[in-house]
Amino acid sequence: MIHALAADAVLVVHLCFILWVALGAVAVAWRAWIAALHLPALCWGVYVSLAGRICPLTPLEQQLRRAAGEQGYNGSFIDHYLVPLIYPEALTRSGQVALGVLVIGFNLAIYAIVLYRRRRRVA
Repeated sequence: MIHALAADAVLVVHLCFILWVALGAVAVAWRAWIAALHLPALCWGVYVSLAGRICPLTPLEQQLRRAAGEQGYNGSFIDHYLVPLIYPEALTRSGQVALGVLVIGFNLAIYAIVLYRRRRRVA
């Protein structure tokens, strides 16, 4: 039971990290110091996506699921609704690269807006 709960917790953390990587620049628009937290996460997320690597959270979650006696991602609410978001079946290598490029573009646009607004306030 504890392993299954830990695996679900890792899955939720993984989803939160993905959302942070993809959308963290929006928080930077609110408070500039958040960039110190977002930029390293963004770099890691983009690296994992573009290099075709596997995030260390994935094998950790899988190991915990095996320790819990589970074989796959079925059964719980988290498994049913969150797993397809993090591990879509149709995600190809080119799709993974496209997502990485999209995340870079979105975050660059938000950071550009933030810098532009801050410079306008200073001037």
